[in-house]
Amino acid sequence: MVIHWKLAVVMAERNISNKDLAEMIGKHPNSVSRLKRHRRLPRIDEDKLNSLCKALKCQPGDLIVYQEDEQDP
Repeated sequence: MVIHWKLAVVMAERNISNKDLAEMIGKHPNSVSRLKRHRRLPRIDEDKLNSLCKALKCQPGDLIVYQEDEQDP
């Protein structure tokens, strides 16, 4: 199982910069940059996920995508 983190994709789709998102969620742009670099789901608490969803006007499922492991036939 792999859980993909799509913050970078969602931000790009909405033309939101690190600085813009940082201002929306009350964090430093470097914090947003670190979160954005992850390709797999980072450790993230409920409050931070809630802040991201509110700022980006999205659902958690827009940021997190589950992919099953491929089974060998």
